[in-house]
Amino acid sequence: MNLVDELAAWPSERVTGMIADMQPRHVEAALHREERTLPDLAALLSPHARAFLEPMAREAQRITRRQFGRVVNLYAPIYLSNACTADCLYCGFAAQSGMRQRRVTLEADAIRAECRALAEHGFQSVLLLTGEAPKMTPLSYLEDAVAIAREYFASVSIEMFAMDADAYRALCERGLDGVTLYMETYHRPTYEQVHRAGGKRDYEYRLDALERAGLAGARRLNLGALLGLFDCGVEAFWMAVHARHLQKACWQSAVAISFPRLRNTPPRFGIPAPVNDADLVQLVLALRLFLPECGFSLSTRESASFRDALFPLGVTMMSAGSSTRPGGYATYGDETLEQFEIQDSRSPEEVVAAIREAGYDPVWKDFDHAFFLG
Repeated sequence: MNLVDELAAWPSERVTGMIADMQPRHVEAALHREERTLPDLAALLSPHARAFLEPMAREAQRITRRQFGRVVNLYAPIYLSNACTADCLYCGFAAQSGMRQRRVTLEADAIRAECRALAEHGFQSVLLLTGEAPKMTPLSYLEDAVAIAREYFASVSIEMFAMDADAYRALCERGLDGVTLYMETYHRPTYEQVHRAGGKRDYEYRLDALERAGLAGARRLNLGALLGLFDCGVEAFWMAVHARHLQKACWQSAVAISFPRLRNTPPRFGIPAPVNDADLVQLVLALRLFLPECGFSLSTRESASFRDALFPLGVTMMSAGSSTRPGGYATYGDETLEQFEIQDSRSPEEVVAAIREAGYDPVWKDFDHAFFLG
């Protein structure tokens, strides 16, 4: 069954109803299972699970240490371009956002400068990002950017517009090993409302992009929903369905989940379904219990104290010292338009110190392409 059909089997009304029907006994039963079903996940996402957050946290910590040890993987984003032809209401890069700061697309020398600046901090994993403007950042440009980044880093991933399988395959041949792509919202009516223009309006093409990337050779696949666009419990359920599908369809790839939460948005957009701290904690714990083998990432959208509290409970990857502007590390400073305002402004060294103080080990590199040689 393809992913579109799998999600169609779980419409929002069915998921909402199942979550609402769960009772404390269902939460207790889910907590005591080693392998959990979708109804178990619904119980862990239910209002009654709020009374069980402490035992859920203990179980999440046990699972995370069993699967990943006491480590937190570090990475940094490099924004290649903030040019964008899409009109996503929630995004600072959107063509009609009303934001007036400078829009740029980095040339090769600037990409190298950004890479050098991050490599000097010790980073070995980077995430390359662009806006939704394929004509400004065509495949040839992306191939060159990936090749440049691979000169500096052991692991290079991308987060940008959805592509076809041939494009992902070409990027993997240049050294790409990961693709991050957020569905933003799995709720199709909301998706259509918030994506007013551009190629991103094609819901199904975007939905299937990670599977195309995995089958084309991407070793890491990272999914997520932009929390705040629709009911977060239902979005978490759909993320779990998506993750399980990718684990089966792309069994040679590692599947991970991110939890981006809408906080600061352009003036024209109000957050439809705000997510508070307790909501987000419950989502992380519930999904960790359901998806024990998935890496979890929490970005600098969140505050330092909140991030530090969550990594022992399921988060295994964190960005550090991030800039959400093209050229933000070494080229343009704060002159260019940023995608969103970060909440955790600590330096990489400060994040490393916090991880070590909590009794965990920061990991800069967890993979080498030499494993594939021979």
